[in-house]
Amino acid sequence: MAADVINLLDRPTYGFNQADTLLRLRPGTARRWIDGYERGGKRYPPVVRQQSTGEDVATWGEFIETRLLAGYRDAGVPLINMRPVIEGLRDELNTKYPLASAQTWLQPLGRDLVRRVQEVVGLESRLALVVVRTGQAVADWSDEAEDFKRSLLWTDESESAQVERLRPISDLRDVVIDPLRGFGEPVVRSVRTEVIAEIYAAGDSVEMISEMYELPAAVVNEALRYELVRFKPDERSAA
Repeated sequence: MAADVINLLDRPTYGFNQADTLLRLRPGTARRWIDGYERGGKRYPPVVRQQSTGEDVATWGEFIETRLLAGYRDAGVPLINMRPVIEGLRDELNTKYPLASAQTWLQPLGRDLVRRVQEVVGLESRLALVVVRTGQAVADWSDEAEDFKRSLLWTDESESAQVERLRPISDLRDVVIDPLRGFGEPVVRSVRTEVIAEIYAAGDSVEMISEMYELPAAVVNEALRYELVRFKPDERSAA
């Protein structure tokens, strides 16, 4: 299983432009977060990669981690500030993709590990993955981290489990991204959401599409809801 995890997470999957579209980010955001950028003569290191490689394709692991960062893009501060905690988790877990690791999200000590790393690096509270409830010693996932956790679909619940599918929007339970299905595009039960949207736009009803693909009407409606928002990137902060 360990080899399978490495192979899947390292699988080149998405061009940066495609990653922006799938995660509803402004153009160029995935490139900046994953591979770093230069502005005003100053070089900013990547948040996701250990160092800039110049590779224009994101691996499945990098795409998963960018999905979490997308949940913080409205925080109002540069996400580069999250880099130290990602580096700390990478060292603690000895993995290239700590934010896509089962040890972070599935293991009992994962949340406590994140909390301790955050405290060491002094991560800004608005970016915290784990927060401590006021007046209590109990740590809990932040809203953004909890949303990300709900979006992950694992092969199993072992320490070596891998993320095999990802929900681009956690509330849409049936819309998933699977690097091995639908050319990596969002699908509902193996049917690409963009195909459903095209058929609907051509005049077929939800009921007709449901019958055509043997899908519940609720699943067809989820596909249409996703397609309504996927090409409308948030125009606010993408730092």
